[in-house]
Amino acid sequence: MAWCATLCAVALFGARQAIDPTILDGKVLLGYQGWFRTPHDGSPSKAWRHWARGAPEPGNFEFDLYPDVSALGEVDTEAVPGLTIAGRPARLFSSYNPRVVAKHFEWMQKHGLDGVLAQRFLSDLPLLRLEKDQVLRNVRDAAEKSGRVFAVEYDISGADSSALTKTLQDDWLMLRDKLKLTASKSYLRHRDKPVVSIWGMGLNEPGHPPVDPKIAPEIVRWFKKEGGCTVIGGTPAYWRTRDRDARPDEAWSAYYRRLDVVQPWTVGRFDSLEGADHWAKDRYGPDLAETEAWSQMSMPVVFPGFSWHNLKPDFRLNQIPRQGGRFLWRQAVAAQKAGVRMLKIAMFDEVNESTAMLPAASTRKQAPDQGVWLTLDADGTSLPSDWYLRLAGQITRAFHSRLPLPAEPPRP
Repeated sequence: MAWCATLCAVALFGARQAIDPTILDGKVLLGYQGWFRTPHDGSPSKAWRHWARGAPEPGNFEFDLYPDVSALGEVDTEAVPGLTIAGRPARLFSSYNPRVVAKHFEWMQKHGLDGVLAQRFLSDLPLLRLEKDQVLRNVRDAAEKSGRVFAVEYDISGADSSALTKTLQDDWLMLRDKLKLTASKSYLRHRDKPVVSIWGMGLNEPGHPPVDPKIAPEIVRWFKKEGGCTVIGGTPAYWRTRDRDARPDEAWSAYYRRLDVVQPWTVGRFDSLEGADHWAKDRYGPDLAETEAWSQMSMPVVFPGFSWHNLKPDFRLNQIPRQGGRFLWRQAVAAQKAGVRMLKIAMFDEVNESTAMLPAASTRKQAPDQGVWLTLDADGTSLPSDWYLRLAGQITRAFHSRLPLPAEPPRP
């Protein structure tokens, strides 16, 4: 009870305070996809991007976790043809709409969250550059208004390997010099340098360039020297041992050692409380020791659960159960005990793989009547729609204060 009272007092104070944008240490950041579109949102896409493959109907949906959009209202959402919730039109949002993104950051402010790593997919450039630029403007404006922080995180999945280096360099210079993102009072900096994250290099999967390990450290070198950045690397989970999801060539170690921050991708690498415990023992401590030996920082990724049945029907619904928040909490507790000082939570808005932390339908009756959906009561616990933002807020405050998290999460 004393722990809860202290954290609640910190919460009331912290939610009113702007987050310090000058330091990365102690931060808990959420990934922010920002890739959702609707046909009448004013974007060039004019389509249900990342909501459905073509017409939004059962069999075509690309997401399992249905978001609770009640706080957005009809003005900033769009009715989905043929989809109803309790007989009323079901609605969805677009990240292209600045008021939607502003509301997302209001929620972060309300719950005392630090801010986001805003995803920028190289494979979408240059075709969707105008849309992606607008989303970053939305994020910047919302972060400034709400007192949160943000930084760019490049995702290199599916990028053209032959143009990888030039595409990254040209785009960063454009964001810095033309859009002037790093001049924002809310752009996250560390040691007086803007933070940039590059996710996906070193993953031993098709579509994750570069194949040549000599290219990756040169990219980091350029961002540090020419870009003037603090560089986070979104690495394979097994980056340190160079096995399983990581490319095995020893030359990749040169890339990992050039990074300022190592951010191993853990989503789907374990699927139970016991698995989280084993992961903590095998990875958190040893990874932290390795980074400290090279004067780096460690930023593990924690996630609430996983499901992508509508995106990939061969996989079962609720593949990695959230367990009412216990799964996410267990990871955060273990990371803190291992001495980890910062976290990334995957993700704020990733309803496609059901790692989203934003408000979601609490019960099946609050999701569309048509289709198959994952709701927050899937594991038998009645939860408010913003439950995971509440948990994220408590985790964030514990990392700020360095008060140890209790073994079990609070009850709803």
